[in-house]
Amino acid sequence: MEEALIATLREQCDLTDAQYLTLLSGEECTEPLRAAADAVRREQYGTDVYLRGLIEFTNYCKNDCLYCGIRRSNPNVSRYRLTHEEILSCCEEGYGLGFRTFVLQGGEDPYFTDERICEIVSSIKKRWPDCAVTLSIGEKERASYQAYFDAGADRYLLRHETANEAHYAMLHPPELSGAYRKSCLFTLRDIGYQVGAGIMVGSPGQTLSHIVEDIRFLQELRPQMIGIGPFLSHQDTPFRDEPNGELHLTLRLLSILRLTFPQVLLPSTTALGTLHPLGRELGLKAGANVIMPNLSPMRVRKKYMLYDNKICTGDESAQCRSCTERRAAAVGYRVVTDRGDAKGFLRRQ
Repeated sequence: MEEALIATLREQCDLTDAQYLTLLSGEECTEPLRAAADAVRREQYGTDVYLRGLIEFTNYCKNDCLYCGIRRSNPNVSRYRLTHEEILSCCEEGYGLGFRTFVLQGGEDPYFTDERICEIVSSIKKRWPDCAVTLSIGEKERASYQAYFDAGADRYLLRHETANEAHYAMLHPPELSGAYRKSCLFTLRDIGYQVGAGIMVGSPGQTLSHIVEDIRFLQELRPQMIGIGPFLSHQDTPFRDEPNGELHLTLRLLSILRLTFPQVLLPSTTALGTLHPLGRELGLKAGANVIMPNLSPMRVRKKYMLYDNKICTGDESAQCRSCTERRAAAVGYRVVTDRGDAKGFLRRQ
């Protein structure tokens, strides 16, 4: 039964809601899903693994999301902001290590105005024109997204977290809206970004039916990137006592997403590596083809804690790079020096 469903998904890139639920809920589906997803990933991208140099440039945030360690009401966070020069220094080091995409990630920090973000993006593009710049800085107005794009930003990551409005309200303060977050993603797509959405697997209140709703939303959005990882609790949030997300469900969903969206870019996340010592390797084997090592300065690594026990906060950038290459090679994949654009996306020249 499961083998037939997986064959149907591989052929049609879609299933009924009930069929998706069967694959999500079946522990026995994990290995056959993995094998099918790996085959499709190799058809589309070979054994290439694309690196994204992550620069966590501010841990200030105006929002108070219930799951997040840098939420504004957490008094135990040691706040920081990187300067323009520090961000460029991270890029310079990363470029020498073979990174050709830089991901600027931060809380929704009002200090970083549109003007400041545009200056940073244009500086990176001017010095390293062969590199892609990805932004992950939250919800903005259309004019802001357009300004960043005009300054040279190529991609934008904005996890939708959940497509179900009631579930969204369980995870976020009342002033935030799931409908608005979705509208931001469509705006980004319309402007011309390579767009990334995604969810936490096992977030409080989540059901498998919610995950099917997420798949349907992603089919509507048609993003170039889908970032999923397990929910991991943080001691200074209202969800401190909630259980972490489950490894094999996360891996099954990774494989289902590879089969449903054959050309999508799928990260094997740091959260997955935090949940299990071989989590990132298991993610690659389940269909993922992106890893995002940290290029942030050592002095701030432990200050950007969205969840507890985050890995790689004590490694130098060169250590992260060489470790990633070794880990990928150990399970049959090859880290490449490449921008790693999504297949089927016509990038601007």
